[in-house]
Amino acid sequence: MTMNIQYEGRELVDIKQMVRNELDQAQKALDEVNMMIEQSQREIELLTQRNAAITSHLSQVQTQVDFIPPSDIRSAYTAAMDAQQRLLVMRGRMDKLGSDKVIYEKLVSVLTQINNAFESGFNGSTGESGTILDKLIQAQEAERERLSHQMHDGPAQILSNFIIQAEIAARTLEVDAKQAKQELENLKQSAAKAFQDIRTYIFELRPMMLDDLGLSPTLKRYVASFADQTGIDTQIVVYGDEERRYPKTQEIVIFRAIQELMSNSVLHNTDQRLQMQIKIELTLDDQGLQVGIKDNGKGFNYEEASRNSSGYGLKLIRERVEMLQGTMEVKTAPSRGCTVTINIPA
Repeated sequence: MTMNIQYEGRELVDIKQMVRNELDQAQKALDEVNMMIEQSQREIELLTQRNAAITSHLSQVQTQVDFIPPSDIRSAYTAAMDAQQRLLVMRGRMDKLGSDKVIYEKLVSVLTQINNAFESGFNGSTGESGTILDKLIQAQEAERERLSHQMHDGPAQILSNFIIQAEIAARTLEVDAKQAKQELENLKQSAAKAFQDIRTYIFELRPMMLDDLGLSPTLKRYVASFADQTGIDTQIVVYGDEERRYPKTQEIVIFRAIQELMSNSVLHNTDQRLQMQIKIELTLDDQGLQVGIKDNGKGFNYEEASRNSSGYGLKLIRERVEMLQGTMEVKTAPSRGCTVTINIPA
């Protein structure tokens, strides 16, 4: 079956810019991963040397256990376990960085091919669209693979740390029961935090509440979680029928837009987080969906941001909203905060 894909001139320019922006971001991420790998390798070498020295010292302590004070024995064991833990954590980090490097290299390769196709004169004609579409799908799958690795490596690394902490507690119990109890309490706190982190990560990827309960309950939970994690005064007010449901696409677009805008508020105002306030007003009625997101941050020059990559997130939100026949208005200026209003008709 032949697939006909037609591009208007402006849309083609937008796609070209999107590919270039994605390629730049992927290349920067790859460069950062490579730098972190080099740093981690040097740190592992130092930790390996230190671990060998501490292990040698521990062996000497064990041969003279009857002549060494208990406090010195505890210190030797603690130092040895600490060195082993740091080395295991760093090796786990290296494994994850290696996986990330492979994924980003694949993503850069695919995006480079797409960009080269545009640069060589691709104009959206049917004969070339199949190849470009294939590569766009490959890029999308590479991004999904990256998320999959994050989900896998995150919990795996957490469980690895649990094992180390449990081992420390078990060994410490032989020497100092009070210290062992403290280690077990630390393990309990780490487990609770890890559990919450994993639940939050899954919720941000795809909140099942959105399908089951709708937009209003999902946003309320997300805003509450966001406020707890960031410490930012974040409020949401809902007008109209909170149980009203809209087409799934509309609810997803609104949820992702709010998610992106709230994250942007934090990202661009990190130096004044304690003074930050974010307010979301959601209206649900027969006319459709309306949402306003307002912060009291530093604001920015919107026209200037629209001309460069710093306004790329807002541009994507606008495009998604306009695909649903909606509108988006941005009011901001330096030192004036930012207000974004989105309307999507029923």
